[in-house]
Amino acid sequence: MNETLEKLNSAVWGAPLLASLLGTGLLYTLKLRMIQVRLPKMLIEQGKNSKDQIRTVCMSLGASMGTGNITGTASALAIGGAGAVLWMWISAFLGMSLVYAENTLSAIYGDSKLKGPMAYLSYGLGSRCLSAAFAVFCVLAAFGMGGMAQVSSFSDSLYALTGERRIITSAVIFILIAAIISGGAKRIGAAAQCLLPVAAIAYVAVCVPVIVMNHEKLPSVVSDIFSQAFGIRQAAGGFAGHAAAVGIRRGIFSNEAGLGSSPLLHSSASGDMQAQAVWSMAEVLADTLCCTLTAFTVLCACDTYSVSDSLSCLPGSFAVPFLTVLNGLFALCTVIGWYYCGETAFLHITRSKARCIFCIAYAAVSASGALFAAPTVWTISDIFNGLMAFPNILGLILLCKDVNCE
Repeated sequence: MNETLEKLNSAVWGAPLLASLLGTGLLYTLKLRMIQVRLPKMLIEQGKNSKDQIRTVCMSLGASMGTGNITGTASALAIGGAGAVLWMWISAFLGMSLVYAENTLSAIYGDSKLKGPMAYLSYGLGSRCLSAAFAVFCVLAAFGMGGMAQVSSFSDSLYALTGERRIITSAVIFILIAAIISGGAKRIGAAAQCLLPVAAIAYVAVCVPVIVMNHEKLPSVVSDIFSQAFGIRQAAGGFAGHAAAVGIRRGIFSNEAGLGSSPLLHSSASGDMQAQAVWSMAEVLADTLCCTLTAFTVLCACDTYSVSDSLSCLPGSFAVPFLTVLNGLFALCTVIGWYYCGETAFLHITRSKARCIFCIAYAAVSASGALFAAPTVWTISDIFNGLMAFPNILGLILLCKDVNCE
């Protein structure tokens, strides 16, 4: 089964999808006159945001800043080498223009009935089929990437640390997730607003000292990032292309640019949607900085591509317990954030108000991630991510004329 899933994953994340994501990102980068470079100025011009907008930003950023920033980045380095980092940067830079376009189109076409890509695919393109297809893939991605993959990653680290029975972990996680998501967008945003800053600050506080302690390796790390992405030797062996595929895939898994999840999350805000589009770019930047922090920490401190091994050089023996708790916080932020995406898509498919049913199903499926092998869960999540991108990218290309930057 694993072999079949890997083949399907390779087919979904083949050259056509990667080229479409990068090409569409380049298209919008040129059309919007390098809007990424003007991001700091645009953020300053937005001024103070309402509490509702800040809560939405935390929910959206929390949805993207999950275990993929830690274990996912380390996995990308192990598979694709240091060169994968450069492709993460490239996909993030181009992805910033994509999320701006997504949120702008969502603001133009969205209403109380339809939001995000489902709105601009249905109203903008006039294709209910594409809208429905996106919704189906979004629900599957929410169960996979948003739920099971996050819980699986956390439960693996918890089991390695404590030996706690996975069924107990799964039951506790189910209760915790259900308690938060049952409160809707307001409670989800409030939880993310509390959890995300704590997790992010704590992660920076332990990674930076590790990099400083190994600062003499920084020049060689930077050199490896560029040489292994474009090096002649790597290209001859096909490794450069592998680094590109892994880096782009893991980068998108983390920052979600081009998937269509960002406008779904930002559609919950009642404030200025132009501000939400600008903030969505900042979220991609922040997420990528977190991935970069992981990459430099791992590449500077050890040869095993393990974040816990990298942190072991710090005084004391808290590295593994600390990383486990941090994984749990990041995972929870992602799980509750992606619930809103999945619920919105589910209600569009079923055209009902059966939120309670989806709430229980989502909590149960997410919690079941503690019972499955992480590689299988991550492969399934990658597949659903890719499928979700296809209709969204098509909509972004065909509706390009509607997106402008004042």
